[in-house]
Amino acid sequence: MRNSFQIKLITNHKDYPYDLLLLADETIHAIDKYLYESMVYVVYETEKPIAVFCLYPINTDTLEIKNIAVSPEFQSMGLGSQLLDFIKENYQQYPNLIVGTADCGLAQIRFYERNGFVKYAIRKDFFIENYELPIYENGQLLKDMIMLKYTLNA
Repeated sequence: MRNSFQIKLITNHKDYPYDLLLLADETIHAIDKYLYESMVYVVYETEKPIAVFCLYPINTDTLEIKNIAVSPEFQSMGLGSQLLDFIKENYQQYPNLIVGTADCGLAQIRFYERNGFVKYAIRKDFFIENYELPIYENGQLLKDMIMLKYTLNA
């Protein structure tokens, strides 16, 4: 992680950077379903928030990345992979790290696979059942969520 970057756990709900969270999730309503039960970290360059990630403990064995987003001007610089490394290093008490992404989000799936995640399940009709309005990505209607897993200390 570059020296100018700082990662901070956010404990005050007023400090949640919804502008960044909305880069990885479509609605504030959807974000609020997991946000207040998650550990929310913000990455700053000097005083400016440039990335965010939310970690939700499923149980004692599994930690889910509910949201991970990097500001567009900092994308494609390896910051997302550095954030995954931070999570892997600091949450080793959870043997399983999971994340879900849209079935048509090919770039996101490749990103996670490059970082050691493997596909393990599909949540059928997730986007249809959990969002009021249809969501399109890459010209395709989002329907299913692809679940990927990284096994820590494997």
